[in-house]
Amino acid sequence: MRLDATGSIALVSHDREIEESIRLIVGTAHGERPMRPEYGCGIHDYVFASIDSDTAGRISSEVRSALVRWEPRIKVEGVDVTVDPKDLTFAHIEIRYSVGDTNDPRNLVFPFYTLPAEE
Repeated sequence: MRLDATGSIALVSHDREIEESIRLIVGTAHGERPMRPEYGCGIHDYVFASIDSDTAGRISSEVRSALVRWEPRIKVEGVDVTVDPKDLTFAHIEIRYSVGDTNDPRNLVFPFYTLPAEE
């Protein structure tokens, strides 16, 4: 929820609503919502993992399954996880999807940070 310039409740467009829903799903950890403990995405289990190709594949799978389960208005076309070569604690999660009622292709990049291992 947000306010518009007049202080009234602002409504978002259909496309913006879907994008916000995707961000909310991916950004919510399982168990974070008391009344819906299954809601969200399991990528938060990887915050303390080093991001290698195996972890990237697991993150991709977690994102795909969460979106398929919780956002029926889209068709997930692909989820790619790319590690920033300059910062191995940061990855881009690129979500390619199409909106069901229009088949309009879209993409969204979600930043994902891990905590560096202590030495």
